[in-house]
Amino acid sequence: MVLAASISATTRRALGWLLVSMTATVPAMMLWGLPQDDPKPTSHGTFTDRSITMTTDTPDAVNPDESYRERLSTERFEKSLRVVINSVIFRSSGQDLTTTGLYTEMASRLTEPVMLGLAILAIRGRVKR
Repeated sequence: MVLAASISATTRRALGWLLVSMTATVPAMMLWGLPQDDPKPTSHGTFTDRSITMTTDTPDAVNPDESYRERLSTERFEKSLRVVINSVIFRSSGQDLTTTGLYTEMASRLTEPVMLGLAILAIRGRVKR
């Protein structure tokens, strides 16, 4: 409890807004951001004389068409949580996303690190006193 008492109101507020933002982003990614299925890359090759030419195509992510209840699964929760946590620290998740998911991730990558930075600055200000 000593740690909780030593955290300033500014720090709690910044961390609270970060938590609220992440909590709102996870369901948005689960419902609209993740594609229906993971796109499977396909490779095509041609063999001419002594050379092989390989081309790998990855199909576009398809928007989910199942009901909202079916989209709220444990697997989709885990994937969306991974995307959101990665976006807080400016890393790309590497997950294929729908168009809505890409914009959600971009907004998340702009706002959530700012809130994390404000929390760090509030902690630094408290420690310097």
